Amino acid sequence: MNALDQVPPDFLRALGTLRKAQCRKELRLAEIPAPARLAPFAVALGAEVMAHGAGTAATALHGPAAMALAAAAGSAGDDDTELATGRFILLHDPDGSAVWDGEFRIVTYIRAELEAEMGNDEMLGTVAWTWLVEALENHKADYRAAGGTATRVLSESFGTLSERPGTIDIELRASWTPATADVTAHLEAWSDMVCTFAGLPPLPDGVTALPHRRRN
Repeated sequence: MNALDQVPPDFLRALGTLRKAQCRKELRLAEIPAPARLAPFAVALGAEVMAHGAGTAATALHGPAAMALAAAAGSAGDDDTELATGRFILLHDPDGSAVWDGEFRIVTYIRAELEAEMGNDEMLGTVAWTWLVEALENHKADYRAAGGTATRVLSESFGTLSERPGTIDIELRASWTPATADVTAHLEAWSDMVCTFAGLPPLPDGVTALPHRRRN
C-alpha cells in the first residue's frame, strides 16, 4: 500500500482541481509545507507578486505597483520589488467539521504595503474584505461560512534608521467553506485578490482600487 491509497478520494479530486486553475501570470506560485495540526489532510500554496523594474506594466496601475514603478523610473530599474505575498491552504477532514460546516475549508493570508498615512483610513479593512467577496462572486466560486480579519500594521523606524519612512501594511486573513470539492474557481479568485492587493490591473467592475503608496 502506498501513501496515496490512504488519501481520501475527495481530497485527491480537490488536488486535481487545483492543478486546473488558471492563475494570474503575475503570480509566482509554489507549493509550501502545509500546517499539520489544522486538519487530517492539507495542501498549501505560497504566492508572491513582484514588480520587475520599470517594465512592470503598460496599463494603469494602482497602489504598490504604481509606486514601485515610480521608484524604478528614478533608478536603474533592474531590481525586483515585492508588491504582495499570500498563502492559500486547503484543509480536508473526511469526518466533517461543525465549525467549517463541511469537509473542506480554505484558509488564506494576503499582505501588501501601503503608505503610512493610509493607516488612518477607517474603510481600508472593509475594502480588503470586499475584494475577497467580489473575487469569489466574479469567479462564481460558491462558498459559505466565510470569516476573516483585516489588520493594518504600522511600522516606524528609529535611531540609525530614523530617516526610513514609515509604512503601513494591510493584512487579510480569511477562511471559507467551498460548496464542493472542485476548488478551481476558489484558487483563481484568490490569485486575483493577491494581484489586487499588489495594485495590478485589471480590476473587476465595482472593485475599489488600493490607495497609492508614496515614496519620499
